[in-house]
Amino acid sequence: MYDHSTRVLALALVAQGRSLNSVSRETGVSRAALRSWQERLEPLPRAATPAPGPPSCPRAYAYLLGLYLGDGCVSAHPRGTGHYLRIACADAWPGLIEECRAVIPQVRPGLRVHLVQHPGYVSVNSYWRHWPTLFPQHGPGKKHERRITPEPWQQAIIDAHPWEFVRGLVHSDGCRITNWTTRLVRGERKRYEYPRYFFTNVSADIRRLYTDTLDKLGVEWTECPRNGIPFNISVARKASVALMDLHVGPKY
Repeated sequence: MYDHSTRVLALALVAQGRSLNSVSRETGVSRAALRSWQERLEPLPRAATPAPGPPSCPRAYAYLLGLYLGDGCVSAHPRGTGHYLRIACADAWPGLIEECRAVIPQVRPGLRVHLVQHPGYVSVNSYWRHWPTLFPQHGPGKKHERRITPEPWQQAIIDAHPWEFVRGLVHSDGCRITNWTTRLVRGERKRYEYPRYFFTNVSADIRRLYTDTLDKLGVEWTECPRNGIPFNISVARKASVALMDLHVGPKY
């Protein structure tokens, strides 16, 4: 016997044109059961909330999850037949646009990706009925107005690929900048420059996901309040910046 969520996932994969062999290997459902479900005359009852399906590439999903939490959304098709995943990428970062477009098919092979130009940014869009299964944080309203908590299977992916998750968050809502200050050296004031990473997000839950992951990676960070609210997370210590440069890097 297979539970309803397994049936929904398996039939969704078959509907994408996947072979019964590949779907059987991924879901553990026998080919005989898959053929039986395909031949059913009555539709399966729809679940109120689709169960999460496994991403094809967890590493790519960790990066895409970071992009989604920063600048993404999932919206229903007007006719109610499916959902759009939309990731907003600024025109200033063409490399980010291309990487976002490339990573979506890695997470769910076979899906088409479209670029829609808006003033100042490109929306990287992909249509699929089951996007909410991969992004259960989807919901009405703005992210910072609702609770954002990863499901256990998502947290397992974050723990397995923490740098990809951090990279996605920084590439969406972060930046690498060069700060400067002055110091007196032997009586002469000299300019001193140093690199720094910033991550800015209104959602306390998303900021906490970012800082908790940095803690596990040994990256030192500080809060930089804006009008008394800690919207900004800074990484400025030399060793921590070196780690971020090695695994994250600036947007391009």
